[in-house]
Amino acid sequence: MNAHSHSPASAEIGHFIALVESALLPHWQLQSTDEHEPVEVAALPAPWQLLGCGNYAAVVCHPDHPGLVVKRYAPGRPGLAEEAGVYARLGDHPAYSAALHVGADYLILRRIYGKTLWQCCLDGTPITRQCIADIDAAMAWAAERQLNPHDVHAKNVMQHEGRGYIVDISDFYKTGPCQRWSDFRKVYDYLYAPLLLDDPVPLPLWLMNGLRRCYRKLRKILAQAGNWDSIHSK
Repeated sequence: MNAHSHSPASAEIGHFIALVESALLPHWQLQSTDEHEPVEVAALPAPWQLLGCGNYAAVVCHPDHPGLVVKRYAPGRPGLAEEAGVYARLGDHPAYSAALHVGADYLILRRIYGKTLWQCCLDGTPITRQCIADIDAAMAWAAERQLNPHDVHAKNVMQHEGRGYIVDISDFYKTGPCQRWSDFRKVYDYLYAPLLLDDPVPLPLWLMNGLRRCYRKLRKILAQAGNWDSIHSK
């Protein structure tokens, strides 16, 4: 299992840091208007490419440095120091990236290639049982290092050549239970694997977004009512 195309040399990382500070950050406009929705990139200088947006940060890459990415937190959004600390505690594991540099509001990370499980559902790419097992093992590795695998879901997990990788560990420092991955596993085991694993079909975006919003509302309602944990204990 090899998550990374190569390990960048220190000279390349140093050059990349200078490139980020001089050519990217002054021209990269990033904003967040709702902590429950992805951040918005208003401007991004060429030839930088947007790889994805989360609720607190966005990730970009440069074509001349294929093994590196920049994850920048939107103004006012916390978590950078905590994420850097999580990477330090995780150490070297094939299902995780690594923090190679910590800037004022950004991280330089080793790039993981692949496709999110969310995108796999959208375009009909089969999500393998090995991918699921890899994520289970990666979460166990984090727990052994006194971290709390938190907010692991279809948009934060990638699959490459049938293997699984966790690409967002920014919430692993949080306390308390998180059922998102176990809920996904139930859907995978009882619906996806029997119906779609051997004969996958693309799922429309409207359906995926509708399921995501309904799940979030249901989870909030049940948590407020004190019934969420009891449901999962059955």
